Amino acid sequence: MAKNYRLTTHLSALLVACLLSATASAQFAGDLKFGLQLSPTFSYLTTDDNLINNDGSNLGLKLGLVGEYYIAENYSIHSGLGFHFNAGGTLFFEDRFERVDIWREPLDENVLPSELPDSLSGGIGFKYDLQYLEIPLGITLRTREFGYLRYWARPALHLGILTQSRGSLENVGFISSDEEFSISPAVNGVNLGWSINGGVEYSVSESTALFAGIGFQSGFADVTTDKDTEVVRPGRPAQEEDSKGRLSSIVIHFGVMF
Repeated sequence: MAKNYRLTTHLSALLVACLLSATASAQFAGDLKFGLQLSPTFSYLTTDDNLINNDGSNLGLKLGLVGEYYIAENYSIHSGLGFHFNAGGTLFFEDRFERVDIWREPLDENVLPSELPDSLSGGIGFKYDLQYLEIPLGITLRTREFGYLRYWARPALHLGILTQSRGSLENVGFISSDEEFSISPAVNGVNLGWSINGGVEYSVSESTALFAGIGFQSGFADVTTDKDTEVVRPGRPAQEEDSKGRLSSIVIHFGVMF
């Protein structure tokens, strides 16, 4: 996990440097446009452990500012600043686990000692509700106009900075599945990802256009933290829970450019 975090930090610094360079260039040349996006998302978590599976998605929302610097008539560098609300999903630990000792610190802080069992077994869903401040950086490719329409494709990198992390447990008796609590010790603070998007743009005036589209976004980094956590399977010694949880989202884009 430490190696993964260092790599993510280095890549994030490179992304920010590229963003600042593109912003500085935009101050001196080209056509600079701004816009707003309001985009529903369907996000979910997956892992590289076949005993820890996706067990539900989160309906979320992206809200923020978009900026585009045109390097040619049909090509632009885009960035922005926005929030991704209610990202995450549910990870289900199969009942083949005798003990699942994750979220111990958040549970100790939010459940009365008399109600908290000594350990959790498998067959439990851990639901993550996350909020990120996101900075994308990518290129937008557009077709020529067909009447008032243009089609676009947009690959990008995304730097996500965690601003809130809440969680809940499913299939346990000592706390309701509707009761959320902070799980910040169990979630990495930085997430770096990529996306591919496509859609259509409709010109309503010479300087204003509406856009809509669909995209897929996925993370490179491990969203979950595994330090000092353990899982136990029958007939095996306890081992660190070192699975890598990745956050992915389907994004329905809606917005306006000025």
